Amino acid sequence: MGPTGSIEPNPFEVYVQAGAVGGNGTHANPFGTIQQGLAAVSPTGTVHILGGTYNITSTVAVNKAGVTLMGYPSTMIVLQAAVIAFLVTGSGVTIDGLTITSDAPYAVEFIQLAGANHKLVDNVIFGPPQAGPSTDWVVNRGFLTQSNVTNLIVEENIFYSLRQPAYLNPNSTGHIINNIVYNTRGFVVDRAIFVISGNSWGNPENAVDIALLVGTPTGAPYDPLTELVNSNSVATISDQR
Repeated sequence: MGPTGSIEPNPFEVYVQAGAVGGNGTHANPFGTIQQGLAAVSPTGTVHILGGTYNITSTVAVNKAGVTLMGYPSTMIVLQAAVIAFLVTGSGVTIDGLTITSDAPYAVEFIQLAGANHKLVDNVIFGPPQAGPSTDWVVNRGFLTQSNVTNLIVEENIFYSLRQPAYLNPNSTGHIINNIVYNTRGFVVDRAIFVISGNSWGNPENAVDIALLVGTPTGAPYDPLTELVNSNSVATISDQR
């Protein structure tokens, strides 16, 4: 408590509410933007993103170790420019409970990751409708790993109406488990090493569910392919190795 009985800001529990003005980051008096919350939060703290629509026109950098972005019911992130919505670097960042979309198809990923030990959990990420066959869609993606990302956990998310739910770049590692994906061209594995299990596929069906590009290693965790298929709700695999 402050000297007059007011609640003092806690740098480990910071709150934002779309459109708020003049806040100090407390639940009662939140900041108005996610960027303000991230500037104020301490490493290992949580930015609580309260319900509302957050329009994104420039990249939000998430670069403090161990920070969590926690979405609340009716939290909607709407990308409104051809920029990466969230650039996650460093270590141990968690993005949990956000719904992310865009006002138009943009040829970018919503989340780009670098570093280690990040988690994407319980998010809903989708693009706006695109006309025609998916081969002609703008290359919009749920997330992309930079090369050498390690121990990324992607769990219990929903991805749909995107060119790709994810593009996994060389030498990145982690687990993609128990997600739901539909109306995309599938997870693209480019010489990355991910355990992919427990995922399921809705309607409209994906063009393929998992694509293993040239140069991606044979053997575990992708082979035997029958195990990869059966551990992911009879996935359709494009094996280009």
